Amino acid sequence: LGGLAVIAFGLWLRFGGVMADFASDKKSPDYFFMGLYVLVGAGALMTTVGFFGCCGAARESQCLLGAFFACLLVIFAAEITAGVFAFIGKKVAIQEAQKIYEDIYDEYMKNPGGKVNRTIYHYHLALQCCGKDNMEQQTGLPCPENIQMPKASNCLVEIQNVIDVNLHLVGIVGIAIAGITIFGMIFSMVLCCVIRNTRDMI
Repeated sequence: LGGLAVIAFGLWLRFGGVMADFASDKKSPDYFFMGLYVLVGAGALMTTVGFFGCCGAARESQCLLGAFFACLLVIFAAEITAGVFAFIGKKVAIQEAQKIYEDIYDEYMKNPGGKVNRTIYHYHLALQCCGKDNMEQQTGLPCPENIQMPKASNCLVEIQNVIDVNLHLVGIVGIAIAGITIFGMIFSMVLCCVIRNTRDMI
């Protein structure tokens, strides 16, 4: 169940909300999406391992329970590594997304009527912002209607806020998964010991 929840969460971040709007353009922060793909993959692995763990418990198989414990240990190590990598790489992800916006902005300023017009509007609509400072509101940027200050003033700040919020969500989910994984390892070893003791008594 935990694995299915992780898959659902990862897919929601990838295909729903603000980050989905980023992904719909050719220029998107691939660094961030790689982390989401890893999250979905970990969820799929957890679901598969959980299924075999249930089979091992139902059949009272020490071999299956031992394999379940080993897989959970590997998943736990991967979660810790991914968590550290995500927090270390957060600044890089933000800089990459901001650079993408700045490149689109510069391209628009050179050719306001070009194809980039739709792309920059897509970013403004997703982030509910417009431009990089207040003075740029007079340049005729394609901006959504009814944008409230100060969000209209700086899209670079909004990009940082969006990635910060999403990475914090990923961090919370990662901690929850790590807790579930630890309990799974404890229960599998306890079950394994109980099965062994029961067979020794028989």
